[in-house]
Amino acid sequence: MNLDLTGKRAVVCGSTQGIGKASAIELALMGADVTLMARDEQKLKTVIQELPGNGKHTYLVADFSSPEIVKQKITEFAAKNPIHILINNTGGPPGGQAIDAQTEDFVKAFSNHLLCNHILVQAVAPSMKKEKFGRIVNIISTSVKIPIRGLGVSNTIRGAVANWSKTLSLELAPFGITVNNVLPGATMTGRLEQIINTNAQKNDKTFDEAKADMIREIPAGRISEAHEVAAAVAFLASPAASYINGINIPVDGGRTGSL
Repeated sequence: MNLDLTGKRAVVCGSTQGIGKASAIELALMGADVTLMARDEQKLKTVIQELPGNGKHTYLVADFSSPEIVKQKITEFAAKNPIHILINNTGGPPGGQAIDAQTEDFVKAFSNHLLCNHILVQAVAPSMKKEKFGRIVNIISTSVKIPIRGLGVSNTIRGAVANWSKTLSLELAPFGITVNNVLPGATMTGRLEQIINTNAQKNDKTFDEAKADMIREIPAGRISEAHEVAAAVAFLASPAASYINGINIPVDGGRTGSL
């Protein structure tokens, strides 16, 4: 099985923590030159020192709440560097019921997720076509299969991203570019801790009690670690995954109740 990414350049978004950081590490272990992309330069400098490999790693500072800045940074970088792999990953919107959300909550989430993802794809697709190798992996959520209670805005926007991704997979496949989605379930990240805290407060429970409630819904009987999701991301980015295109892969310990 060919998992070698030597000579390939990967741009990994939201890569200073959680699944994004874990994905950057996995890709570097497979030989890729990794470009981290996030808003906190100090954290980017710290993470880049943790990446294994040949030292050709770089970073871009951009806040996804400013699509024009994202466009400027990725366009300038792509003009000078062939990009073979793009990992779209952005922190999810705040929790809450859809009925209680303000219209601006949906607009902000749509911009941060779908519009910024699209800007990034448009910037990197030309070099992927030229190189005849492209891997676009969007880290979304199992909510694209079954909406998660209390995440109304996220459910809505994640679904839009999944359908955008499927459409792109049809359009880009003739050029040797695949577009796939990884759907994390309960993964121990800062965002999950926030969700557990919210559930605990809402139900007058301790953090550990709310966490135990979540674990009872998972057939595997535990919450995953970020590196376990990153393994799926890295595989989809590899040469071995060349004929896997346009799919959603849940990495959730069997929690999602659908095929």
